[in-house]
Amino acid sequence: MAVRTLWTGVSRGTETIVARGEVPAGEHDRMRSPFQEGDFPFPVKYGYLNVGVVEEGPAGWQGCTVFTLFPHQSRFTSSVDALVRVPDTVPARRAVLAGTVETAVNVLWDAAPRLGDRVLVVGAGLVGSAIAMLLRSIPGVEITLVDDDPAKAAVADALGVRFAHVDQAVDPVGADLVIEASGNGAGLQLALRAAPTDGEIVVASWYGSRPVPLELGADFHSRRLTIRASQVGAVAASRRSRRSTADRLALALHLLEDPAFDVLLGGSSSWTQLPQVVAALADGTADPLCHTIDWSRA
Repeated sequence: MAVRTLWTGVSRGTETIVARGEVPAGEHDRMRSPFQEGDFPFPVKYGYLNVGVVEEGPAGWQGCTVFTLFPHQSRFTSSVDALVRVPDTVPARRAVLAGTVETAVNVLWDAAPRLGDRVLVVGAGLVGSAIAMLLRSIPGVEITLVDDDPAKAAVADALGVRFAHVDQAVDPVGADLVIEASGNGAGLQLALRAAPTDGEIVVASWYGSRPVPLELGADFHSRRLTIRASQVGAVAASRRSRRSTADRLALALHLLEDPAFDVLLGGSSSWTQLPQVVAALADGTADPLCHTIDWSRA
């Protein structure tokens, strides 16, 4: 089928690591995007948040808006099984968030929050904010979104959750659940300090080739803390026997019917500005939320 791209989204965390050439040599195969061209390190054709319209295909598909895992490119051909229909109730630009919301779903399947939990989410970037967004629907849950950027308070306010700067984040009452999505070692260290005794820190961050030193002395052992990874490449173990990756993605697209997710969309650029967008990823000045690429304007 022939697909014309409408929008692509920039997955800031992963695409920053790719743009900086920080994908570890041992992860080159696992970290390939499904339709990547070229081999790590950068430059490669990367990306996996693509929303387009089917221009040529079987009956019932022509004119459909679809989400795919194709990189940033204007047109491509695809088999049917690589396309997922975007519900009519989800605008095309918002649909680029499907991969991020799918990641957040997987993290929460791993973390298993419960009614009335006090949840600390460390990192108010795209993934951390998406996790906070989904947590809001669980009755009685108190969510604190933590970041070292005071400007992220506006994001937390738009999501309707509490914001705390890293300097004030460790609540003496204690969190029931801590999720780390900051993308830096200081955030993971803060998550360790904030976790309850016998608690678990679910790590959604991927650090690439950067070393992450941690202080595992002090009370790490006496409080019997656990650090557990969550990674979107496989469905969470608690659901793996019953849910496929296709099921998980379909759920993410259904959740995106909620217009509140528009809070997670950042700025937008023409496809002609992609070199500048990638340069901003590499130098750390990129849009903190989901920057979108508009393929309809030059």
